[in-house]
Amino acid sequence: MQMSETYHLCFVHCRNFYYITMLRDPVSRYLSEWKHVQRGATWKTSLHMCDGRAPTQAELPSCYSGDDWSGVTLGEFMACPHNLANNRQVRMLADLSLVGCYNLSSMGERERGAILLASAMSNLKNMAFYGLTEFQRKTQYLFERTFRLHFIAAFTQLNSTRAAGVELRQDVRQCIERLNFLDVQLYKFAKELFLQRVQFARQQERQERRWQHEQKDHQSKRQWEENQSATTEDYTSQVARW
Repeated sequence: MQMSETYHLCFVHCRNFYYITMLRDPVSRYLSEWKHVQRGATWKTSLHMCDGRAPTQAELPSCYSGDDWSGVTLGEFMACPHNLANNRQVRMLADLSLVGCYNLSSMGERERGAILLASAMSNLKNMAFYGLTEFQRKTQYLFERTFRLHFIAAFTQLNSTRAAGVELRQDVRQCIERLNFLDVQLYKFAKELFLQRVQFARQQERQERRWQHEQKDHQSKRQWEENQSATTEDYTSQVARW
């Protein structure tokens, strides 16, 4: 196939694709994943590819032996230093190649965390859209405004999740927040930016409605003037015939 043919096919068939994502309160998300793993879920099929290769066993040790981690307690789940549930949202959004992928010996923990957090924030900010599970209605509104689409039904805010049913002591919650320190920082950033985007979208909507109203008034006034002009001309012509 010649290059010109390739360009032609792309011009006809290629489409724009947008990365979008949903973020969740870090503590709730962490508890939800724990419950998911406790029921027998695993990520064995995930290759964790980075820079063209999967991590070695030394770079990414398993938290358990056997087929799965069924029945794991929250304490055991939190105790594994290699648990990928820790700061998962930052890791999923960041460019891991900036920190040597899963090779933790390439730099210090603090430097690694700062780079990952900055990368995740940058990628999130550059996304066409992201939503927060904490704000279902606002998420729907922003999605519809961004992509000019409308859902048939309104989003429902469901707070009766498995994570919500877990009773936590304050010290345990604080421990989870420490384990997910990067996710906590990312979520604060994401929440502030999200609410700013919602506010901006609503301001735009009000401006559009005001403009449409002014246009409608202008058209009505012009129609009235045209009708008046036609009436005057008709009367003038009648007078001339008299």
